[in-house]
Amino acid sequence: MKISTSLKFVMSSALFLSSVLAFASPDSGYHLLRTYPFGAAPGSTSEYFDYVTVDVEARRVYLSRGTAVEVMNADTGTLIGYIEGFKRQHGVALAPEFNRGFITDGTLAKVTIFDMKTLKPLGDVKSDPDTDGIVYDPVTKRLFTMNGDSHSSTVIDAKSGDKIKTIDLGGAPEFAVADGKGMIYANLADKNEVAAIDARTIEVKSRWPTAPSGGSTALAIDREHRRLFSAGRNPQMLVVMDADNGKVIQSFPITAGTDAAAYDPETKLIFVSTREGNIHIFHEDSPDQYSVVDTVKTQFGAKTMGLDAKTHDLFLDTSNFATAAAPAAGGRAQTTAVAGSFRVLVYGR
Repeated sequence: MKISTSLKFVMSSALFLSSVLAFASPDSGYHLLRTYPFGAAPGSTSEYFDYVTVDVEARRVYLSRGTAVEVMNADTGTLIGYIEGFKRQHGVALAPEFNRGFITDGTLAKVTIFDMKTLKPLGDVKSDPDTDGIVYDPVTKRLFTMNGDSHSSTVIDAKSGDKIKTIDLGGAPEFAVADGKGMIYANLADKNEVAAIDARTIEVKSRWPTAPSGGSTALAIDREHRRLFSAGRNPQMLVVMDADNGKVIQSFPITAGTDAAAYDPETKLIFVSTREGNIHIFHEDSPDQYSVVDTVKTQFGAKTMGLDAKTHDLFLDTSNFATAAAPAAGGRAQTTAVAGSFRVLVYGR
């Protein structure tokens, strides 16, 4: 059957329009799979939560709860135990070859070492005030803390537990990642920069601006293709950077209050979670080209996140929030986490 030129045009236009609509309405398939409610952390009178650390091999999830680290089974959501005795606990890093974990406490300015099998504390290392994030470098077998208000990094030998050195970073560090080749990268929130740290010489090698993103907070890395994914709060943007020279390759808008990012090397998906209640999902089409995939609605406050590279699931945590009356002179109302309402949200396909 012959098709007229006009009909061909209509069919071609319809096909093009459907393609555009399909591109404009992407769907990653990520949705809420499970919710695990937990009570207040031991020793806590208020609700607080921070970094989520997934131990893929041991099938454990470490949840930072302020006064304690809560350890959860990654597959069942059951509580394994708590590591207690903190004032304002933030991050957890693991050195499995030494069966040791490391926990930061910003208020007490210390890092607690614990046995990964028994969860028993083994000792403390003195750091600087506002010890927040922490990252393990498997090449040098060293831990690097991110001491926010102190603008420094405390370097610890994973095997001995000894403090090696304190580095002046020249800015307030937030998230940090290791490239697996002896480099550490850290977001400097107040400088709108990424600091590149040589883990061998223990020195800052470079500083790169993150513009058009600012208030640089969340950070993830594609180790194979040498790409950094830095997400900021002001302006609210995700930027893709070259890990060797700091060149910004591409950028995307995100919603308010980002506090975690992750990269899945198998699916080539980049995830950014925000306090507003969204997971922004992007795809690495090539090392120099990225595209928007989806924005998955979560729950308000679910800004911290951990990726399970085995199942490709995402672990986020949040709580209920109470809104206080707005202050005078048109100030913004403040929200406070409700004690005992903490929960873990699992998103996947």
